[in-house]
Parts: sequence; C-alpha cells; structure tokens
Amino acid sequence: MPTKKLLIATVAVVLLYSCQNHKEADNAAIVKGFEISETMLKSTSFARVKKENVTEELNFFGKISADQNNYIDIFPLVGGNVVSVNVSLGDYVHKGQVLATIRSTEVAGIQKDLSDARTDVLLAEKNYRVAEDMYNGKLSTDKDMLEAKGQLTKAKEQLRRSEAVSQIYNVRTGNIYSVVSPIDGYIVQKNINKDMQLRSDRSDNIFDVANTKDVWAILNVNETDIDKISMGMPAVVSTLSYPDKKFQGSIDKIFKIIDPQTNSMQARVVLDNKDGLLIPDSKATIKVLHQSNTQALAVPSDAVIFDQNKYFVLIYKSQNDIKIREIQPIKQNEGTTYMATGLQEGEKIVVNNKLLIYRALNN
Repeated sequence: MPTKKLLIATVAVVLLYSCQNHKEADNAAIVKGFEISETMLKSTSFARVKKENVTEELNFFGKISADQNNYIDIFPLVGGNVVSVNVSLGDYVHKGQVLATIRSTEVAGIQKDLSDARTDVLLAEKNYRVAEDMYNGKLSTDKDMLEAKGQLTKAKEQLRRSEAVSQIYNVRTGNIYSVVSPIDGYIVQKNINKDMQLRSDRSDNIFDVANTKDVWAILNVNETDIDKISMGMPAVVSTLSYPDKKFQGSIDKIFKIIDPQTNSMQARVVLDNKDGLLIPDSKATIKVLHQSNTQALAVPSDAVIFDQNKYFVLIYKSQNDIKIREIQPIKQNEGTTYMATGLQEGEKIVVNNKLLIYRALNN
C-alpha cells in the first residue's frame, strides 16, 4: 500500500512538472511573438492613418475620340481622274506628304494662267523700260510713262494671284494635282481609290487625318450624376484593348446639353497619347473622383486585407509588435479606403508585404 501511494505521488509530481513546462513554453511563445526580419523590414513600406474628405469613385462609360482641334478633313480642290493613291487606312503620314494624285484639266488651266501671268510681267517690264528710255530722251509724255508703270503693276499683281492659286492647288508640272497632308497624323478615313472619277462639285471628303498625340475620352453623364461633375476633376481611363493600363487625365470641358436619345450629358477628359495606345472610337471606362464634404479616417487600399469576409490592416509599432486590426470600411475606391471607426489617426500601418506578415501572425 505505501508503494502504491508513492507511485501515485511520483506520477502527480511528473504531471505537475510537465504542465508547468508547457505553460512556461506557451508564455515564452506569447512573449516572443512574431518579429519582422531586418531584410523584410527594408522592403516593407508603411502609411499613417489620416483623416480626410471622402472621395467617391464614379464610373462612366464612354469612348476615345481624336482631338478635334487636330482632326483634318481633306477635300479635293479640283475634279478629275485619280492617278494614284499612296496611303492606306491607318497609315501614319507627315505634313506635306503626297497622299494621292489627280489628273485634272482644271490644274492645266491654272498652270496656263500662271505661265501667261509670267509672260505678261516680262512684257510689261520691257514696255516700261522702253517708256522710261523714251521719257528720259523727251520722246514721250508723263502720261505714257504712268501708263507703262500701271501696266507693269497690274501684271505683277496678276502674277501674285496666279502664284497663290498655284500654291493652293499644289500645282507642279503638267495637269497633275497632288493631294498632300496638312498635318502629321494617321489616316482615319479614306474615300478615294485609283482610277476613280472625281467631280469638281464633290462635297465629300477623300481623306481624314488625325494627330492622336493627344486624344479625348468622352464620357456620358447621367442626369442623376450631373451635380457631382465639375471642371478639373481627376479621372482615370481604361480601355478593352489595354485593361491593365490606367491613363490619367482631368475633366477640361462639360457640354451643358442633354442628349434626348441617351438622357445624358457629355464631359471631356484630355489624355496624353504619345505611345499611341488609345485608339479613336474605341470603348472606354472612365473613373472620376468626386470629393465630398464628409471626413473619415483613410488608409491606402493597398494596405487592406480581405479575409473570410472581413477587412483587416496590420498596425505596426515595432519589429516585434505588429497587430492585426479588423476594420469596417464605409467607402472604398481604387486608391483609398475610408472607415468611421477601428483605427486612430496617426497609427502606422503596413502597406506592402502585408500578406506575408498577416499569414505569419496567423500561424
């Protein structure tokens, strides 16, 4: 019996010692916690919780349009037969480049007028020199001298007019009229083919050239959102062609007219298109940032973790003091998340590397 009591006492001591060791180990783990390494710390960025006006993200549909200030309709100035067409739809052309040539009797007439005007000037100059010599020799009167001078002036004015017309019609030699591009840009419309017969009274354009270095994003604004749109508001544009690319701009014009077919008003965003990625007439999604008068605590949206239908951020105090904090967002856009409670202004939160640290804290 004493032996049995001794055995029970020994087992009790062992269990007590074991429990105490586990408890000390658990306490040690709690004290130690998670500590971010120096290497990770160097690649981790942080942000401060701050209070600011809530910015709402408004989404609109629209399209990309060429800058109408750099969009040129080209009309033929003469009628005739199309000899050649040197460009195709979508080609990039330079200012002064010949797009097409037209054989025209009108051009032949213009060239004849220019040639006649030059001949008339030469003849008038010769007559003026003769009249001047005769006047100096007292063989002619002042009237003869003035008449010769007037004929020369008239001939020179006619030559200037003929040269101006020849320049407008881009007359070179023969009866060929050259259609040239007035600006650098892309051929966005082409209504001409070789051997086509063009009438002199044609009212349709034969080419459209658009310089797309800058383009417009035209957005349709519903009547319910008109009061939220104003000049200068920042906008982010994306297209189906490049869904991962964001093009930054701002509203620079609001058309104060309601389209009766769509019951919407249009607004314009000017975009830099030096890389040529924005194609006129392509569909676009335009996000406009509308700042309200309501203030709330704000953090970068990149710092927010969504897990198990809840939102969290990581509060950073030191390398071994990082806590998970649940938050309740009231508004969220692409760049910023707003909340009424859950954080305090000035608290430091983890932005990048947040998922690695979050998983480590949950393990």
